Amino acid sequence: MFGPSYAAGCPVNSSIADAVNGVLPHLHARDLRFVFVSQAPLEKLQAYKRRMGWSFPWVSSAHTDFNFDLGFSHTEEHGRKVVEQMMGGGIPLIAEQNARAAGTDLAGYMTESPGFSAFVNDNGTIYQAYSTTWRGLEFLMSYYPIFDHAPRGREEGEDWQLWMRRHDEYERR
Repeated sequence: MFGPSYAAGCPVNSSIADAVNGVLPHLHARDLRFVFVSQAPLEKLQAYKRRMGWSFPWVSSAHTDFNFDLGFSHTEEHGRKVVEQMMGGGIPLIAEQNARAAGTDLAGYMTESPGFSAFVNDNGTIYQAYSTTWRGLEFLMSYYPIFDHAPRGREEGEDWQLWMRRHDEYERR
């Protein structure tokens, strides 16, 4: 959600954080903990968390291999290679829009991939029980099932997720 070169969190991943933040009491009631992990320095994360009004724990994995080991973070060189590969087939508008919104260039934006992992503590031994990325994260985007049951559905088409903003950036209706 928030790479080292970002000035702000990605709007799409910020919408996931909005959705998760609201269900924390229900998760805690079942002895589940939810922690966000990003590569950006902790000071940037905490400032953005205050702006967004979130209460979940958010830690920085800067200067560690945690996100890299899970396949959620990549080097700047990898980000540049991804952009070069995308240029042949056209860079998705959502990638360009999110990079601008996050205050970074496209290569910097491509150093981070969204992901979800579940871990279990079995008598002091930690096991990774589940992991997914990209479209596998829709279960965290609680607005999509609502759209899916609305008369016009998602209405995204080729403009997939271009409508999305941070919750404090929508025009009031």
